[in-house]
Amino acid sequence: MTRITADISVSLDGFVTGPGAGPDSGLGAGGAALHAWAFSDDPEDRRILGEATARSGAVVLGRHLFDVVDGPRGWDAETGYGAGEVGRPAFVVVTSAPLASVRLTDLDWTFVTTGLPDAVAAARERAEAASSAAGRDLDVVLMGGGATIGSALAAGLVDTLSLHLAPVVLGSGTPLFPAGARHTLVQRGAIPTSTATHLVYDVL
Repeated sequence: MTRITADISVSLDGFVTGPGAGPDSGLGAGGAALHAWAFSDDPEDRRILGEATARSGAVVLGRHLFDVVDGPRGWDAETGYGAGEVGRPAFVVVTSAPLASVRLTDLDWTFVTTGLPDAVAAARERAEAASSAAGRDLDVVLMGGGATIGSALAAGLVDTLSLHLAPVVLGSGTPLFPAGARHTLVQRGAIPTSTATHLVYDVL
């Protein structure tokens, strides 16, 4: 069965970027520390990253995050979701308007202009098709940014929340949970490594 998993790195004080994040500084001041685990040589970090990528049938991201990863200082052949792993899944971008051009033309992009629920539905279709081709269940992964994941949680679109808790306090930036957000979670896993604590929750 295809599940919808929100998967994101977060600071101890709840931020998914540092201050000043944007196309020229995707993670903001100090934000690179959030993803140190993804470049770690720790065997558990490598296993968690590889298994998450292998389970990804389609990935959803918001327009602001897309502008960062498709920007001149964004992803390339060596960096980005799935780089160096078993392969890169289809990507679905939530956007209010069609794009004039895309830099990363070698990746499989779908742009949805009718809202997040429709983007998740489109990603589910892609993930289910990939599951059939692979002969095993693959998931939809919401990789961010923070506003996209927060909106998906608020709309009841998320089955599983996977947090990579980095040992850093950023002080400000993009919060994962907006003020007033309330969610009921059931913890399913907690794995500490040398660079992060990897937490998995079912979302009720």
